[in-house]
Amino acid sequence: VRSPVLSEAIPDHLRDPEGYWFGLTQRARILAYARDHVTPMELSTYEDLAGPQWKGRVLVRSSENIYNLSLLASMIAANGPDHAEGWAEGIVENLARPPQGNDTDQIMDVAAGVGDVALVNTYYMGRLLNGQDAAARELASRVGVFFPNQDDRGTHVNVSGAGVTAHAPNPDNAVRLIEFLVGTEAQRVFAETIFEYPVRVDVPWATTLSEWGEFRADTLNLRRLGELNTEAVMIFDRAGWR
Repeated sequence: VRSPVLSEAIPDHLRDPEGYWFGLTQRARILAYARDHVTPMELSTYEDLAGPQWKGRVLVRSSENIYNLSLLASMIAANGPDHAEGWAEGIVENLARPPQGNDTDQIMDVAAGVGDVALVNTYYMGRLLNGQDAAARELASRVGVFFPNQDDRGTHVNVSGAGVTAHAPNPDNAVRLIEFLVGTEAQRVFAETIFEYPVRVDVPWATTLSEWGEFRADTLNLRRLGELNTEAVMIFDRAGWR
């Protein structure tokens, strides 16, 4: 796809350099921590979670999950495969329980005291804090949001995105749809209803996201994460991350 509208609206690192896919919204992979057991001063980077001070305290979902694979791929890009594998081994040593469930389950288990810190995407927190279930809202309120790696490469982000298949019967309309989805109106609806960050820099964030504050995001082009995916799978397997 070649579209001046998409090129102007979407930052370079959130779209494929050759036009195969385009990010529509962003999710930050943050540290969700137990407010009664952890202070923000104790938190710093993804890498720090592999340290001995977090033994038996970390919660995370399966290594098969694309969010974890993408995070590890970003660490391979930033630090090299050996360092990334050492990190994965450290997380396995620090787990509060075997990997299971989705990001919502990680947040609920932090709130319930199963562990003290979890790797989750921001929109899961946004949905819990703004959902209709009062009990879930109360539990989520016990969990804080921390953006790691603010002093170096920035917090890892991933996207919801779209592309046009090679044999699409209506490619022109498909491109128009993607262009509509990165327009200011659609971006505002995304932000306010699913608690993801707009890809457009001129669209305000949802109130909940704004309350968590500004953060520095990793600007590695997400295509690189796909290129390193296979290596991330093998590292997780060798590290014993189920």
